Amino acid sequence: MLQAGIVGMPNVGKSTLFNALTRTRKAQAANFPFCTIDPNVGIVTVPDERLATLSKISGSKELIPTAIEFVDIAGLVEGASKGEGLGNKFLANIREVDAIVQVVRCFENDEIIHELGSVDPTRDIEIINSELILADLAALEKRKESRAKKAKGGDKEAAAEVALCEKLIPHLDAGKPAITADLDDDETKLLNREFQLLTSKRTIFACNVSEDELSDALENPGAHPLVAKVQAYAEEAHGAETVVISARIEEELIDLSEEEAQEFLTDMGVPDSGVSSLIQAVYHLLGLRTYLTTGEKETRAWTIREGDKAPAAAGVIHTDFERGFIAAEVVHFDDLVELGSKAAARDGGKLRIEGKEYVVKDGDVIEFRFNV
Repeated sequence: MLQAGIVGMPNVGKSTLFNALTRTRKAQAANFPFCTIDPNVGIVTVPDERLATLSKISGSKELIPTAIEFVDIAGLVEGASKGEGLGNKFLANIREVDAIVQVVRCFENDEIIHELGSVDPTRDIEIINSELILADLAALEKRKESRAKKAKGGDKEAAAEVALCEKLIPHLDAGKPAITADLDDDETKLLNREFQLLTSKRTIFACNVSEDELSDALENPGAHPLVAKVQAYAEEAHGAETVVISARIEEELIDLSEEEAQEFLTDMGVPDSGVSSLIQAVYHLLGLRTYLTTGEKETRAWTIREGDKAPAAAGVIHTDFERGFIAAEVVHFDDLVELGSKAAARDGGKLRIEGKEYVVKDGDVIEFRFNV
């Protein structure tokens, strides 16, 4: 299962958010730096309203959503790339995840200590990015040096690695993350396969706002001065998405039933705390997509990677489905809901038989034909 690492400065709300995401209290959320030392790992279901809609059409007895893993990683401080604070541990933990959720404090509260004594979200982002860049620069210099001799000896793979190092080093030296470098397809594949750079990981920025600011910030993020700063920086420096959350509100919902939680949010004038949107955004950030199966027994979401073809999607259910794949009976969720049944979708020409080269789309409702 792919993992998203929750990172940020100390006391920005990482562990509170982790508890909210996983509906647990396993991450210590305290008002002092480094309250998280060893990373906490939790499986988070991906909200998908399509399941309930499909279950009504099929009369399903059970709904089974898909899931991803979140990792709560220790707070980072300036100098982490040189081992300051929990730097070495932080960098090792973040190297193991597939994407990054960078939590940014966008609220003022004198009772909650900030590591640097004031709230400045872009400064906090730049500190973290600088430490990740410095760590990547050290790794690139080391790799370049270790591969240079083989490259001079005619080793084509080593030569390609050295050339990529020489292209990336000045880019990172300019304060830019590796993910924004202008690379061709071969260079991108080599980077992702061999280099494992911290700044080549996809990132999303979670703007953590106070309880009383959430409603306005969700309705118009650009009007919230701190959120607006993060949005501008994320788009310009990373080409990255931002979401607005209130980890504190979501933490209040942990022990409430679904009905009680919705009533709580309604009383606050918000449809959601922002966490559901964050989970869905991270799911897509990881390059994951969902197809659906439905019947009387269950309606279920299945995770595939963007671009997967029908046999690979079938293999997610069982390897026998992929090995003996014959065809896929496909109708998109939107068409099925509009027409009301598979029979009506078939009559309306919206239910199709697809073969091995069909690229499965997010929201496809599929029944596989196979023979083993």
